[in-house]
Amino acid sequence: MLIDTIRDDLKTAMKSREAARVEVLRFLLSEVKNIGINEKKELDDGVVTQVLQKLAKQRRDGCEQFKGAGRQDLADKELAELAILEHYLPRQMSDADVEAVVRAVAGEVGATSKKDVGKVMKAVLEKLKGAAEGKRVQAAVAKVLP
Repeated sequence: MLIDTIRDDLKTAMKSREAARVEVLRFLLSEVKNIGINEKKELDDGVVTQVLQKLAKQRRDGCEQFKGAGRQDLADKELAELAILEHYLPRQMSDADVEAVVRAVAGEVGATSKKDVGKVMKAVLEKLKGAAEGKRVQAAVAKVLP
C-alpha cells in the first residue's frame, strides 16, 4: 500500500537526516490520519492519493502567490515540497490522452452541449482517479463539448 511506502520513506529520511523530506512526509501522514479519523474512512490508496493531490495543489497555489509577492525563497521551498509530494502521485496523463478519455466518456453519458459539463467532469474525474488534474480535465471538456 502507498501509506506503507510513505512510512518506510519517512523512516529512511529520518535516518539520513533529511529535514525537509521528514517535515513533508510527517505532515502528509498526519493529514491522511485525520481524514481516517474524521471521516471514518479506510486508509486505502485512494484516500492517500486524494490527500496527496490536495497538498500538491496547495503547494502549487502557494508557489504562485509567493512569486507574485516577490518571495522567491518561499516559492522555492514550496516547489521543493511539491517535488516530494509528486513522487507519490500517480503518473500524469498527457493532454491528448485526457482528451481521448473525455471524448469516450462524453459519448457514454450522451453529452452534447455545455450544459452536460458537470456530468462529464464527474465521470472523467472518477475514471482517471488522480491521473490528471481537474484544470486539465476541465480544459479538455471545454474543448470537446461545443
